[in-house]
Amino acid sequence: MKSPVRRNFYNQELIKKNDFTSSLKSNKLQRMKHTILTLGLLIATIFFVSCKEDKKEEKPPLRPVSYQEVSLLGGEAIRTFSGTANTDKVINLSFRNGGIITEFNLKIGQAVQKGQLLARLDNVQSRLNYENSVSSLNSAESQMNTAKLSLNRVRSLFEKGSAALSDYEAAKNSYRTAVESYESAKRTVSIQQEQIRYGYLYAPENGTIAKVNAEIDENVTAGQNIAVLNAGTDMEIALGLPENVINLIKENMPVAIHFSSLQNKEFNGKITEVSPSIDASTSTYPVRIKIINPTHDIKSGMAANVTFQFGNKQSSIKTLVIPAKAVGEDTEGNFVFLIDESNNKTIVKKQPVTIGKLTSQGFAVTKGLSAGQKIAVAGLQTLLDGQEVKLQ
Repeated sequence: MKSPVRRNFYNQELIKKNDFTSSLKSNKLQRMKHTILTLGLLIATIFFVSCKEDKKEEKPPLRPVSYQEVSLLGGEAIRTFSGTANTDKVINLSFRNGGIITEFNLKIGQAVQKGQLLARLDNVQSRLNYENSVSSLNSAESQMNTAKLSLNRVRSLFEKGSAALSDYEAAKNSYRTAVESYESAKRTVSIQQEQIRYGYLYAPENGTIAKVNAEIDENVTAGQNIAVLNAGTDMEIALGLPENVINLIKENMPVAIHFSSLQNKEFNGKITEVSPSIDASTSTYPVRIKIINPTHDIKSGMAANVTFQFGNKQSSIKTLVIPAKAVGEDTEGNFVFLIDESNNKTIVKKQPVTIGKLTSQGFAVTKGLSAGQKIAVAGLQTLLDGQEVKLQ
Protein backbone atom coordinates (compact mmCIF):
# COMPACT_ATOMS: atom_id res chain seq x y z
CA MET A 1 0.00 0.00 0.00
CA LYS A 2 1.01 3.49 -0.83
CA SER A 3 1.59 5.83 1.99
CA PRO A 4 -0.77 8.80 2.39
CA VAL A 5 2.00 11.18 1.50
CA ARG A 6 2.80 9.43 -1.73
CA ARG A 7 -0.88 9.09 -2.55
CA ASN A 8 -1.43 12.83 -2.16
CA PHE A 9 1.58 13.60 -4.29
CA TYR A 10 0.35 11.25 -6.97
CA ASN A 11 -3.11 12.82 -6.93
CA GLN A 12 -1.67 16.30 -7.20
CA GLU A 13 0.47 15.31 -10.20
CA LEU A 14 -2.54 13.71 -11.84
CA ILE A 15 -4.58 16.87 -11.34
CA LYS A 16 -1.77 19.01 -12.81
CA LYS A 17 -1.53 16.69 -15.75
CA ASN A 18 -5.25 16.88 -16.43
CA ASP A 19 -5.19 20.65 -16.11
CA PHE A 20 -2.33 20.89 -18.61
CA THR A 21 -4.15 18.59 -21.06
CA SER A 22 -7.30 20.65 -20.72
CA SER A 23 -5.31 23.81 -21.33
CA LEU A 24 -3.78 22.36 -24.48
CA LYS A 25 -7.19 21.28 -25.75
CA SER A 26 -8.58 24.73 -25.05
CA ASN A 27 -5.74 26.48 -26.84
CA LYS A 28 -6.06 24.15 -29.80
CA LEU A 29 -9.78 24.77 -29.97
CA GLN A 30 -9.25 28.53 -29.89
CA ARG A 31 -6.67 28.32 -32.68
CA MET A 32 -9.09 26.24 -34.77
CA LYS A 33 -11.85 28.77 -34.20
CA HIS A 34 -9.49 31.58 -35.20
CA THR A 35 -8.42 29.71 -38.36
CA ILE A 36 -12.03 28.99 -39.33
CA LEU A 37 -12.95 32.63 -38.76
CA THR A 38 -10.00 33.81 -40.87
CA LEU A 39 -10.90 31.43 -43.69
CA GLY A 40 -14.50 32.58 -43.55
CA LEU A 41 -13.50 36.22 -43.80
CA LEU A 42 -11.13 35.42 -46.70
CA ILE A 43 -13.85 33.50 -48.60
CA ALA A 44 -16.33 36.32 -47.98
CA THR A 45 -13.83 38.89 -49.24
CA ILE A 46 -13.12 36.88 -52.41
CA PHE A 47 -16.82 36.38 -53.03
CA PHE A 48 -17.49 40.09 -52.50
CA VAL A 49 -14.69 41.10 -54.88
CA SER A 50 -15.78 38.58 -57.51
CA CYS A 51 -19.36 39.84 -57.25
CA LYS A 52 -18.16 43.38 -57.78
CA GLU A 53 -16.14 42.25 -60.84
CA ASP A 54 -19.16 40.39 -62.18
CA LYS A 55 -21.25 43.47 -61.74
CA LYS A 56 -18.65 45.53 -63.64
CA GLU A 57 -18.63 43.02 -66.51
CA GLU A 58 -22.40 43.15 -66.72
CA LYS A 59 -22.27 46.84 -67.74
CA PRO A 60 -20.08 47.17 -70.83
CA PRO A 61 -19.66 50.63 -72.40
CA LEU A 62 -22.41 51.70 -74.81
CA ARG A 63 -21.69 51.22 -78.50
CA PRO A 64 -21.44 54.48 -80.49
CA VAL A 65 -23.68 54.59 -83.57
CA SER A 66 -23.65 56.89 -86.59
CA TYR A 67 -27.11 57.97 -87.64
CA GLN A 68 -29.00 60.00 -90.22
CA GLU A 69 -32.47 61.44 -90.42
CA VAL A 70 -34.82 60.09 -93.07
CA SER A 71 -35.42 62.88 -95.60
CA LEU A 72 -37.68 63.61 -98.54
CA LEU A 73 -36.20 63.92 -101.99
CA GLY A 74 -37.87 65.46 -105.02
CA GLY A 75 -38.05 63.08 -107.95
CA GLU A 76 -34.71 64.11 -109.42
CA ALA A 77 -33.48 62.10 -112.35
CA ILE A 78 -29.85 63.14 -112.01
CA ARG A 79 -27.03 60.59 -111.76
CA THR A 80 -23.29 61.14 -111.49
CA PHE A 81 -20.63 58.61 -112.46
CA SER A 82 -16.83 58.67 -112.36
CA GLY A 83 -14.61 58.39 -115.42
CA THR A 84 -11.14 59.18 -116.73
CA ALA A 85 -10.01 61.81 -119.23
CA ASN A 86 -8.03 60.75 -122.31
CA THR A 87 -7.27 62.06 -125.76
CA ASP A 88 -9.57 60.63 -128.39
CA LYS A 89 -6.67 58.80 -130.09
CA VAL A 90 -4.18 56.88 -127.96
CA ILE A 91 -1.54 54.81 -129.80
CA ASN A 92 0.60 52.12 -128.18
CA LEU A 93 3.99 52.24 -129.91
CA SER A 94 5.93 49.01 -130.50
CA PHE A 95 8.43 47.39 -132.86
CA ARG A 96 7.30 44.78 -135.36
CA ASN A 97 10.57 42.99 -134.78
CA GLY A 98 12.68 41.98 -131.78
CA GLY A 99 16.18 43.00 -130.74
CA ILE A 100 18.27 45.36 -128.61
CA ILE A 101 17.45 49.07 -128.68
CA THR A 102 20.48 51.00 -129.94
CA GLU A 103 18.82 54.40 -130.43
CA PHE A 104 16.08 55.84 -128.22
CA ASN A 105 14.65 59.34 -128.70
CA LEU A 106 11.64 59.22 -126.39
CA LYS A 107 10.77 61.27 -123.30
CA ILE A 108 7.53 61.75 -121.40
CA GLY A 109 5.80 64.94 -122.53
CA GLN A 110 7.82 65.12 -125.76
CA ALA A 111 6.00 66.53 -128.80
CA VAL A 112 6.66 64.47 -131.94
CA GLN A 113 5.86 64.89 -135.62
CA LYS A 114 4.56 62.25 -138.01
CA GLY A 115 7.45 60.27 -139.55
CA GLN A 116 9.96 61.26 -136.86
CA LEU A 117 12.44 58.50 -135.90
CA LEU A 118 11.79 57.57 -132.27
CA ALA A 119 13.87 54.42 -131.72
CA ARG A 120 15.93 51.80 -133.55
CA LEU A 121 16.99 48.18 -132.98
CA ASP A 122 20.34 46.55 -133.71
CA ASN A 123 18.64 44.35 -136.38
CA VAL A 124 21.49 41.83 -136.43
CA GLN A 125 19.31 38.86 -137.34
CA SER A 126 17.31 40.82 -139.92
CA ARG A 127 20.46 42.05 -141.69
CA LEU A 128 21.88 38.53 -141.70
CA ASN A 129 18.65 37.20 -143.21
CA TYR A 130 18.74 39.97 -145.80
CA GLU A 131 22.30 39.14 -146.82
CA ASN A 132 21.38 35.45 -147.17
CA SER A 133 18.37 36.36 -149.30
CA VAL A 134 20.53 38.52 -151.59
CA SER A 135 22.98 35.63 -151.99
CA SER A 136 20.09 33.30 -152.84
CA LEU A 137 18.81 35.83 -155.38
CA ASN A 138 22.19 36.01 -157.13
CA SER A 139 22.37 32.23 -157.24
CA ALA A 140 18.85 32.00 -158.62
CA GLU A 141 19.65 34.63 -161.30
CA SER A 142 22.75 32.70 -162.35
CA GLN A 143 20.74 29.45 -162.65
CA MET A 144 18.08 31.25 -164.65
CA ASN A 145 20.66 32.63 -167.12
CA THR A 146 22.25 29.19 -167.50
CA ALA A 147 18.84 27.60 -168.11
CA LYS A 148 18.06 30.28 -170.71
CA LEU A 149 21.30 29.63 -172.62
CA SER A 150 20.63 25.89 -172.51
CA LEU A 151 17.10 26.43 -173.81
CA ASN A 152 18.37 28.57 -176.72
CA ARG A 153 20.95 25.96 -177.67
CA VAL A 154 18.45 23.06 -177.55
CA ARG A 155 15.87 25.08 -179.51
CA SER A 156 18.45 25.74 -182.26
CA LEU A 157 19.34 22.06 -182.47
CA PHE A 158 15.67 21.05 -182.46
CA GLU A 159 14.91 23.42 -185.33
CA LYS A 160 17.76 21.82 -187.31
CA GLY A 161 16.48 18.36 -186.48
CA SER A 162 19.54 17.49 -184.41
CA ALA A 163 17.68 17.31 -181.06
CA ALA A 164 14.65 15.38 -179.95
CA LEU A 165 11.38 17.02 -178.92
CA SER A 166 11.75 15.60 -175.39
CA ASP A 167 15.09 17.36 -175.00
CA TYR A 168 13.53 20.63 -176.11
CA GLU A 169 10.59 20.23 -173.65
CA ALA A 170 12.97 19.38 -170.80
CA ALA A 171 15.01 22.52 -171.50
CA LYS A 172 11.86 24.66 -171.46
CA ASN A 173 10.78 23.17 -168.12
CA SER A 174 14.21 23.77 -166.62
CA TYR A 175 14.15 27.41 -167.72
CA ARG A 176 10.61 27.92 -166.37
CA THR A 177 11.65 26.46 -162.99
CA ALA A 178 14.70 28.70 -162.86
CA VAL A 179 12.58 31.81 -163.60
CA GLU A 180 10.15 30.92 -160.77
CA SER A 181 13.06 30.41 -158.36
CA TYR A 182 14.43 33.79 -159.35
CA GLU A 183 11.10 35.55 -158.79
CA SER A 184 10.72 33.83 -155.41
CA ALA A 185 14.23 34.94 -154.41
CA LYS A 186 13.35 38.53 -155.38
CA ARG A 187 10.25 38.45 -153.15
CA THR A 188 12.35 37.07 -150.28
CA VAL A 189 14.79 39.95 -150.61
CA SER A 190 11.90 42.42 -150.53
CA ILE A 191 10.50 40.78 -147.39
CA GLN A 192 13.86 40.86 -145.64
CA GLN A 193 14.19 44.55 -146.49
CA GLU A 194 10.84 45.09 -144.76
CA GLN A 195 12.13 43.15 -141.74
CA ILE A 196 15.04 45.57 -141.47
CA ARG A 197 12.62 48.52 -141.62
CA TYR A 198 10.64 46.88 -138.78
CA GLY A 199 13.64 47.63 -136.57
CA TYR A 200 12.95 51.36 -136.89
CA LEU A 201 10.15 53.03 -134.91
CA TYR A 202 8.65 56.15 -136.48
CA ALA A 203 5.90 58.40 -135.13
CA PRO A 204 2.64 57.39 -136.87
CA GLU A 205 0.92 60.72 -136.05
CA ASN A 206 1.60 64.12 -134.57
CA GLY A 207 1.18 64.04 -130.82
CA THR A 208 2.73 63.92 -127.36
CA ILE A 209 4.47 61.04 -125.63
CA ALA A 210 2.37 60.17 -122.57
CA LYS A 211 4.27 57.12 -121.30
CA VAL A 212 7.65 55.44 -121.85
CA ASN A 213 8.08 51.73 -121.07
CA ALA A 214 11.62 50.95 -122.28
CA GLU A 215 15.20 52.21 -122.23
CA ILE A 216 18.19 52.15 -124.55
CA ASP A 217 20.16 48.85 -124.61
CA GLU A 218 17.02 46.97 -123.55
CA ASN A 219 16.17 43.73 -125.33
CA VAL A 220 12.57 43.91 -126.53
CA THR A 221 10.28 41.54 -128.40
CA ALA A 222 8.00 42.11 -131.35
CA GLY A 223 4.78 43.84 -130.27
CA GLN A 224 6.10 44.83 -126.82
CA ASN A 225 4.73 48.21 -125.73
CA ILE A 226 7.55 50.76 -125.88
CA ALA A 227 5.65 54.00 -125.35
CA VAL A 228 2.19 55.58 -125.49
CA LEU A 229 1.42 58.41 -127.91
CA ASN A 230 -1.49 60.78 -127.38
CA ALA A 231 -2.23 61.65 -130.97
CA GLY A 232 -5.77 62.99 -130.71
CA THR A 233 -6.81 66.63 -130.87
CA ASP A 234 -9.97 66.20 -128.75
CA MET A 235 -10.33 65.20 -125.10
CA GLU A 236 -12.85 62.58 -124.06
CA ILE A 237 -14.05 60.81 -120.93
CA ALA A 238 -14.12 57.02 -120.70
CA LEU A 239 -16.39 55.47 -118.06
CA GLY A 240 -18.60 52.45 -117.38
CA LEU A 241 -22.34 52.59 -116.67
CA PRO A 242 -24.43 49.96 -114.86
CA GLU A 243 -27.18 48.04 -116.60
CA ASN A 244 -30.00 49.86 -114.80
CA VAL A 245 -29.24 53.14 -116.62
CA ILE A 246 -27.59 52.06 -119.88
CA ASN A 247 -30.91 52.05 -121.77
CA LEU A 248 -31.40 55.72 -120.83
CA ILE A 249 -28.16 56.68 -122.58
CA LYS A 250 -28.24 57.88 -126.19
CA GLU A 251 -25.60 59.19 -128.59
CA ASN A 252 -25.17 63.00 -128.67
CA MET A 253 -26.86 63.21 -125.25
CA PRO A 254 -25.52 66.31 -123.37
CA VAL A 255 -23.77 65.89 -120.01
CA ALA A 256 -22.01 68.08 -117.44
CA ILE A 257 -18.40 67.31 -116.50
CA HIS A 258 -16.46 68.29 -113.37
CA PHE A 259 -12.87 67.55 -112.43
CA SER A 260 -11.85 67.30 -108.78
CA SER A 261 -8.46 68.80 -109.69
CA LEU A 262 -10.08 71.80 -111.44
CA GLN A 263 -12.21 73.47 -108.80
CA ASN A 264 -15.25 75.59 -109.72
CA LYS A 265 -15.03 74.71 -113.40
CA GLU A 266 -17.75 72.96 -115.36
CA PHE A 267 -17.33 71.53 -118.84
CA ASN A 268 -19.92 70.47 -121.37
CA GLY A 269 -19.82 67.15 -123.13
CA LYS A 270 -21.80 64.85 -125.38
CA ILE A 271 -21.94 61.08 -125.65
CA THR A 272 -20.14 59.76 -128.73
CA GLU A 273 -19.97 55.99 -128.11
CA VAL A 274 -22.20 53.55 -126.22
CA SER A 275 -21.14 49.90 -126.07
CA PRO A 276 -23.92 47.36 -126.72
CA SER A 277 -22.17 44.69 -124.62
CA ILE A 278 -20.95 44.57 -121.04
CA ASP A 279 -17.29 44.63 -120.03
CA ALA A 280 -16.68 41.36 -118.17
CA SER A 281 -13.87 42.84 -116.04
CA THR A 282 -15.95 45.75 -114.65
CA SER A 283 -19.53 44.47 -115.19
CA THR A 284 -20.41 47.82 -116.76
CA TYR A 285 -21.11 49.13 -120.26
CA PRO A 286 -18.25 51.26 -121.67
CA VAL A 287 -19.26 54.77 -122.72
CA ARG A 288 -17.19 57.58 -124.28
CA ILE A 289 -17.96 61.27 -123.93
CA LYS A 290 -16.40 64.12 -125.93
CA ILE A 291 -15.54 67.31 -124.05
CA ILE A 292 -16.98 70.16 -126.11
CA ASN A 293 -15.07 73.01 -124.44
CA PRO A 294 -11.70 71.50 -123.37
CA THR A 295 -8.75 73.46 -122.03
CA HIS A 296 -5.05 72.74 -121.68
CA ASP A 297 -5.65 72.28 -117.94
CA ILE A 298 -7.33 68.93 -118.65
CA LYS A 299 -4.61 66.29 -118.68
CA SER A 300 -4.89 62.70 -119.80
CA GLY A 301 -5.67 60.43 -116.85
CA MET A 302 -7.51 63.03 -114.74
CA ALA A 303 -10.49 61.75 -112.77
CA ALA A 304 -13.80 63.24 -113.88
CA ASN A 305 -17.36 63.24 -112.54
CA VAL A 306 -19.97 63.08 -115.29
CA THR A 307 -23.53 64.15 -114.48
CA PHE A 308 -26.36 62.71 -116.56
CA GLN A 309 -29.82 64.27 -116.74
CA PHE A 310 -32.59 61.70 -117.18
CA GLY A 311 -35.98 63.30 -117.79
CA ASN A 312 -37.20 66.35 -115.88
CA LYS A 313 -34.86 67.95 -113.40
CA GLN A 314 -37.54 68.28 -110.73
CA SER A 315 -40.92 66.70 -110.31
CA SER A 316 -43.73 67.26 -107.82
CA ILE A 317 -43.43 63.72 -106.41
CA LYS A 318 -41.56 63.51 -103.13
CA THR A 319 -39.84 60.29 -102.10
CA LEU A 320 -38.28 59.09 -98.88
CA VAL A 321 -34.62 58.27 -99.45
CA ILE A 322 -32.15 56.53 -97.12
CA PRO A 323 -28.46 55.67 -97.66
CA ALA A 324 -27.83 52.30 -99.28
CA LYS A 325 -25.44 51.31 -96.45
CA ALA A 326 -28.27 51.73 -93.90
CA VAL A 327 -30.34 48.92 -95.47
CA GLY A 328 -29.85 45.36 -94.30
CA GLU A 329 -31.42 42.13 -95.50
CA ASP A 330 -32.36 38.87 -93.82
CA THR A 331 -34.72 35.97 -94.45
CA GLU A 332 -37.73 38.20 -93.80
CA GLY A 333 -36.68 40.95 -96.22
CA ASN A 334 -35.08 44.39 -95.97
CA PHE A 335 -34.76 46.25 -92.69
CA VAL A 336 -33.17 49.24 -90.98
CA PHE A 337 -32.29 49.96 -87.35
CA LEU A 338 -34.60 52.69 -86.12
CA ILE A 339 -33.29 54.81 -83.22
CA ASP A 340 -35.65 55.23 -80.25
CA GLU A 341 -34.68 57.92 -77.72
CA SER A 342 -37.57 57.50 -75.25
CA ASN A 343 -37.29 56.88 -71.45
CA ASN A 344 -33.86 58.57 -71.21
CA LYS A 345 -32.33 55.73 -73.23
CA THR A 346 -31.19 55.41 -76.81
CA ILE A 347 -32.17 52.03 -78.22
CA VAL A 348 -31.99 50.62 -81.76
CA LYS A 349 -35.00 48.71 -83.02
CA LYS A 350 -35.14 46.51 -86.08
CA GLN A 351 -37.66 48.02 -88.51
CA PRO A 352 -38.82 46.17 -91.67
CA VAL A 353 -38.95 48.42 -94.76
CA THR A 354 -39.97 48.14 -98.40
CA ILE A 355 -37.45 49.74 -100.75
CA GLY A 356 -37.82 50.95 -104.33
CA LYS A 357 -35.32 52.17 -106.91
CA LEU A 358 -31.70 52.98 -106.14
CA THR A 359 -30.93 56.68 -106.69
CA SER A 360 -27.68 58.60 -106.44
CA GLN A 361 -28.64 59.49 -102.82
CA GLY A 362 -29.65 55.95 -101.82
CA PHE A 363 -32.70 53.68 -101.80
CA ALA A 364 -36.20 55.07 -102.18
CA VAL A 365 -38.44 53.81 -99.33
CA THR A 366 -42.07 53.02 -100.10
CA LYS A 367 -43.12 51.58 -96.72
CA GLY A 368 -41.92 51.34 -93.13
CA LEU A 369 -40.47 54.81 -92.43
CA SER A 370 -41.51 58.44 -92.24
CA ALA A 371 -39.59 61.69 -92.70
CA GLY A 372 -37.64 62.89 -89.66
CA GLN A 373 -37.00 59.48 -88.12
CA LYS A 374 -33.43 58.57 -87.23
CA ILE A 375 -31.77 55.41 -88.51
CA ALA A 376 -28.34 53.84 -88.01
CA VAL A 377 -26.12 54.15 -91.07
CA ALA A 378 -23.12 52.00 -90.12
CA GLY A 379 -22.28 48.71 -88.44
CA LEU A 380 -25.58 46.93 -89.05
CA GLN A 381 -23.90 43.53 -88.75
CA THR A 382 -22.97 44.16 -85.10
CA LEU A 383 -26.22 45.75 -83.91
CA LEU A 384 -28.94 43.81 -82.09
CA ASP A 385 -32.65 44.52 -81.85
CA GLY A 386 -33.28 46.39 -78.58
CA GLN A 387 -29.59 47.16 -77.94
CA GLU A 388 -28.81 50.32 -75.98
CA VAL A 389 -26.39 52.62 -77.83
CA LYS A 390 -25.11 56.16 -77.82
CA LEU A 391 -25.29 58.50 -80.83
CA GLN A 392 -22.24 60.07 -82.37
